[in-house]
Amino acid sequence: MAPILSISNLSKQYASGFQALKSVNLDIEEGEILALLGPNGAGKTTLISIICGLVKASSGSASVGGFDVVRDYRQARSLIGLVPQEISLEPFQTVMDALRFTRGLFGKRNDPALLRRILEQLSLWDKRDAKTMELSGGMKRRVLIAKALCHEPRVLFLDEPTAGVDVELRKEMWEVVRQLKADGVTIILTTHYIDEAEAIADRVGVIRGGELLLVERKETLMQRMGKRQMRVELMQPLPAIPASLARYNLDYSAEDRSLVYSYEANGERTGIASLFADLSAAGILLRDVETKQSSLEDIFVGLVEDKS
Repeated sequence: MAPILSISNLSKQYASGFQALKSVNLDIEEGEILALLGPNGAGKTTLISIICGLVKASSGSASVGGFDVVRDYRQARSLIGLVPQEISLEPFQTVMDALRFTRGLFGKRNDPALLRRILEQLSLWDKRDAKTMELSGGMKRRVLIAKALCHEPRVLFLDEPTAGVDVELRKEMWEVVRQLKADGVTIILTTHYIDEAEAIADRVGVIRGGELLLVERKETLMQRMGKRQMRVELMQPLPAIPASLARYNLDYSAEDRSLVYSYEANGERTGIASLFADLSAAGILLRDVETKQSSLEDIFVGLVEDKS
């Protein structure tokens, strides 16, 4: 089956000479959730803006549902919902009127039952007659999501959708995302909350300096690039790490009298058994041992630092 979104050699260079995107290639399958991670200025918003028809690419192409985003703009755009970073709403418009207006822009007939369902999903039904200027920042962001959904898109872009949103609302929003995925909606999100990407994404893409460094299934990425750390608390402080332990590349903290040993999460041989033997041979007594698996955030930070 053809991907719902296909991006081929997409580049963007501005008149100033700044290159925001560098030959990005990406296929996204229908019904999946892709988390696009990257530092500020990495090119995430530029990529989304090109697909949504807000920015013109310098070269390359993108298609949604088989429709080219430039040549078949109307058909492609009708399949896309966008929740932008910036909150921009007509202040004197009611929440319900905002949805009706947006739906009308896409040539859709008024559907009160659908609009009610969307507003109830986002806990906005009791605010349907309120003017948007009367809403809190979190509520305004919910309205943006409702507007993006009201024409029933097949692909939904969420550009930092939970920025400045409280924890409770973040949880509610991600529950809505899960419901949309169950309905077959394809979701591409950018977020600074990497724990959210780890919890909800099927695949993870990492972009930096306009280059797409990798796109992998979350589980595969964490298995391939993840590391484990073993922290060994000692009974007595060490004046220095003995030469017999040099091959383990241990990190020593005098403050809490601990040694930290890092090893591959999926390695066949961890080296733990030989480390314990060498610690014993060196007369080092252990108080406690604990291990920790690296998170998606650890992997992301490592990737970005490696490319800097």
